Amino acid sequence: MEDFWKQLQQIGTDAGLKILLGLVILIVGVKLSKWLIRIIQKGRAFKKLEKGAQSFITSFIRIALYALVIATAAMCIGVPSTAFLTVFTSAGVAIGLALQGALSNFAGGLMILFFHPFKVGDYIESDGASGTITSITVIYTILTTPDNKVITVPNGKLTNANIINYTTGGNRRVDITVSASYDADTEFVKKTLLEVADATEGVLKEPAPMARLKEMGASSIDYTYRVWCKNSDYWNVYFDSMELIKKTFDEKGIEIPYTKVDVKLIKD
Repeated sequence: MEDFWKQLQQIGTDAGLKILLGLVILIVGVKLSKWLIRIIQKGRAFKKLEKGAQSFITSFIRIALYALVIATAAMCIGVPSTAFLTVFTSAGVAIGLALQGALSNFAGGLMILFFHPFKVGDYIESDGASGTITSITVIYTILTTPDNKVITVPNGKLTNANIINYTTGGNRRVDITVSASYDADTEFVKKTLLEVADATEGVLKEPAPMARLKEMGASSIDYTYRVWCKNSDYWNVYFDSMELIKKTFDEKGIEIPYTKVDVKLIKD
């Protein structure tokens, strides 16, 4: 009986030491992983990458290092490497089947990293979502809208949808449809719109502003007002143009048609 208790005590001591060693490896491994990530982030080659690629690579390295630390700690505790690999493989298959969408998003993140359809700081539109890209992670891309709403878009969805990148070209075109009365002379309206373009701050001289007759409607003639500006000036140019068009039309006597309803009262 005494030998049994000694053996049990020895087993408990050995198991305790293994668990303690595993915890030490886990704690030290996590700290070393964080230290290694910081070293990588300070490297010149890493700093030359755009922010989206930096975020993606950091996330990928962190996951890989943590997985390695957990595996090492488990084997030090006494989990056989073959058993661990079997469990890990089985778990990987099960998780893969359960997280097909996440794996698709991961693959989408890799495609974004290598093909660069956009980068952090670009203003994009895709599948009804639009905003400035603030972060590109392993699974998601984060957009911030002009009214400061945050949109989280799965990478897989982005790579399988059309993407409009408003920033890549450097400049952006402002398109405004302006309605005028049939009584207003067409050339006079076009000349007035070009004067508005010249007077609007932020409008570029090249490509030249354009004002053309677009459509003859039931109660008005529609004109297209097109000017170019820098991406950062887009909304200022848009709203300044709208306000100046209304003010200038009023000053020059150009009527902007609107829906009218005539009501006739019939007296008995």
